[in-house]
Amino acid sequence: MDLTDAALVLVDIQRGFDDPAWGERNNPEAEARAAAVLAAFREADRPVFHVHHHSTEEGSPLRPDTDHGTEPKPECAPREGEAVLTKRVNSAFVGTDLENRLHRADVGTVVLVGLTTDHCVSTTARMAENLGFDVVVVRDAMATFDRSFDGERIDAETSHRVALAHLSGEFATVATAADVRSALEAVATG
Repeated sequence: MDLTDAALVLVDIQRGFDDPAWGERNNPEAEARAAAVLAAFREADRPVFHVHHHSTEEGSPLRPDTDHGTEPKPECAPREGEAVLTKRVNSAFVGTDLENRLHRADVGTVVLVGLTTDHCVSTTARMAENLGFDVVVVRDAMATFDRSFDGERIDAETSHRVALAHLSGEFATVATAADVRSALEAVATG
């Protein structure tokens, strides 16, 4: 995996996802692993883009009028100088200038971490690939929640894995946080 021209896009790592209304979730270490990937991108002096969801749906924990739902989780909070984009739909490319910013930074590869695997991360990954970017999704730096369909409960881990299976090969390379950190170290050592 060559990350020479990579940027990190952190999708919706926000306090609103701590709300119990979301239900059961998988991968409680996702934010810590995302923070490790973020630290590696900062160390490599590669571009970082924080995308935050500001929901327009009534009752959403990610609405701007909630107490702190749209705020980033502290371990993945933006630093001064890092781009912060606000979206209102699933894709980080719709209603933002993310694509233009990536092109201006000569980015060819987009590395994605965040919440949730099967919604905003997946939608962003699919659009990134459709727009011509190489995409890496960091499987252990993202998570999702239990879902229901036709009256059947689908546990979060199954939803997570199925979403990754749908992305793998067709839309993205699926990697671990350790894989990404190693690839960035390889770029640094030339």
